[in-house]
Amino acid sequence: MTIKIKSTSFLDQENLTYSAELLRALAHPLRLQILLFIDNNKSTHVNKIYNTLGLEQSITSQHLRILREVELVLTEREGKYIYYTVNYKKIKNINLLVNDFVGDKAGKKK
Repeated sequence: MTIKIKSTSFLDQENLTYSAELLRALAHPLRLQILLFIDNNKSTHVNKIYNTLGLEQSITSQHLRILREVELVLTEREGKYIYYTVNYKKIKNINLLVNDFVGDKAGKKK
């Protein structure tokens, strides 16, 4: 199913589904905490994340999988470890798009 507004065709089901998954990934407090931890360390592996944050390994891996699926984190294998880094380009683009969508409302408090 494709939804079209005038001549713009960016609102197709695939784009909407991806956008919803991306925003869902960002909306979870634990995933935000993991992103901030990775950002503070520049690059880190799952063991350091779950040990430092006091999480279960399986929970941490599940959240990292979600972040990888929507490309909010990038991975690089070094030996037996997979190192995670924040995909700053993706985060910047999301911020720009969301701010453009909501306008000045996001930065103003009532």
